[in-house]
Amino acid sequence: MVDPERSVYEMVGGDPIFRALVERFYDYVEQDPELRPMFPPDLAPGREWQFLFLAQFFGGPERYIEQRGHPRLRMRHHPFVINKRAQELWLSHMLQALDDVGIEEPAYSAMRDYFIRGSEFLINRIEINPSEDSQK
Repeated sequence: MVDPERSVYEMVGGDPIFRALVERFYDYVEQDPELRPMFPPDLAPGREWQFLFLAQFFGGPERYIEQRGHPRLRMRHHPFVINKRAQELWLSHMLQALDDVGIEEPAYSAMRDYFIRGSEFLINRIEINPSEDSQK
């Protein structure tokens, strides 16, 4: 259970941990032949926005909203084809980054649950397997 007196941001150690998490995640993205093409050539702006967003979302300073406004995650991700495969790849990299950075309970579960729900929420393309469809 998350301590209601302390934010996840505070529990994990603030900016340095969120910065490390995002850096590690993007290291995985850079090496992923399926996911990398979905990202722009220059990953630096995305790294910064994700760092600011996650730090704020988990209880840190409101720098993201001050600089960029409301997150509007679905709108910002709509131009990209996010199917189940892309969601699974993204999630696996983010969960591996969580492990690599050493996030501990109860923050780990809170962050893991958010990343699962958030990544599923951003799926914007449902693909039907023709062989499955013909068997119904």
